[in-house]
Amino acid sequence: MSNKAEVSFQKLKNFCEKEEFKGYDPYDGLNSTFFQRLPWAPKSRFARLVWIQAFKRMPLNLRPMVGIKKEYNPKALGIFLSGYCQLYQMEPKQEYLDRINFFVEKIITSETPGFSGACWGYNFDWESRAFFQPKFTPTVVASSFIANALLDAYDITGEAFLLEKARSTCDFFLKDLNRTHDDQGNFAFSYSKNDNSIVFNASLLGSRLLARVYHHTGEEELKDVARKSVAFCSAHQKQDGSWSYGTYSFHQWIDNFHTGYNLECLTDYRDFTGDRSFDGVIEKGLAYYLNTFFTKEGISKYYSHATYPIDIHAPTQLVITLAKLNLFQQHRELIDRVVNWTIDHMQDPQGFYYYQINKYFHSRIPYMRWSQSWMFYALAIYLRQDKKTTQHVQPRIPHENLV
Repeated sequence: MSNKAEVSFQKLKNFCEKEEFKGYDPYDGLNSTFFQRLPWAPKSRFARLVWIQAFKRMPLNLRPMVGIKKEYNPKALGIFLSGYCQLYQMEPKQEYLDRINFFVEKIITSETPGFSGACWGYNFDWESRAFFQPKFTPTVVASSFIANALLDAYDITGEAFLLEKARSTCDFFLKDLNRTHDDQGNFAFSYSKNDNSIVFNASLLGSRLLARVYHHTGEEELKDVARKSVAFCSAHQKQDGSWSYGTYSFHQWIDNFHTGYNLECLTDYRDFTGDRSFDGVIEKGLAYYLNTFFTKEGISKYYSHATYPIDIHAPTQLVITLAKLNLFQQHRELIDRVVNWTIDHMQDPQGFYYYQINKYFHSRIPYMRWSQSWMFYALAIYLRQDKKTTQHVQPRIPHENLV
């Protein structure tokens, strides 16, 4: 299986590098110059929602026809950075170090100014049922993944500015995000400064970063705040071990990869703080996750109650989650089955991975953030886990070789 994964990864890597890591996104419909020129549409919430959902769901890529360009997405830059850090930890090649430097530079220059700490958003206006987020509005999700990637680079290089930047992101969480409290004094972080939504994976991603920075700095405030968010989200775990996406009435679905996010973040919180209070939550959630979302053929179901759409994000998160929980070898058969099916059914001959397989059609648009960056990261983890060298600590790189 490892050879098949290596071939698949090389084809994907070649595609992403050829595209210079720029691309389209499922949610970038409002970047359309055609839409923006319409006299009434940009001001209408209904028009924005319909337009963005139409482009998200459409299997044909009409973006070039309506003036949507391929761009860098800050979150994709972070995911690719984490992927190249995995590759470097597996084999310390100069090529990988050069890419790490490249992504760090791009990430620093894409930061959204004007907030209490370093933060990032998406490169498009985003209309959802819960809120509207203007282009580059920083969110806990994007900022968490990006700052976490900077810490991945810090673990390799020891460059202080990377840790300082991630610590600065904690200030964005602590000072700018809204909080929804429960009766026990625990709370959930909002998705952004502009809303009060409760999305469990988003709040836990914030907790994970606080815990990881605490691991480096020893600041008790970071640990304490992280624990309150973890306790809030853990209290909303259902009896069967699942979580709804959030608390709004229209957020009551249970899906594959957000469940994986929750488990990954809870595990990181535990490992970075030493707090094992939520081990039972992790164990119950993991049992639900593994028993619910993967078929005997290796298909990754989207919802707890339905297979379709088969989304590329689901198999990637399985690899990431089980590696994070140190259960990769224990569940190797499942991982190989899922990765093998995904390569066979969702990778294009050109090297990129499809967005979704629906019941009656495929969405083969090569989205850079949603599909390519996540599959790149997952396969890098897979290949690293497959090598015996994963147990060796790589030397730090001299300062002069870094950005």
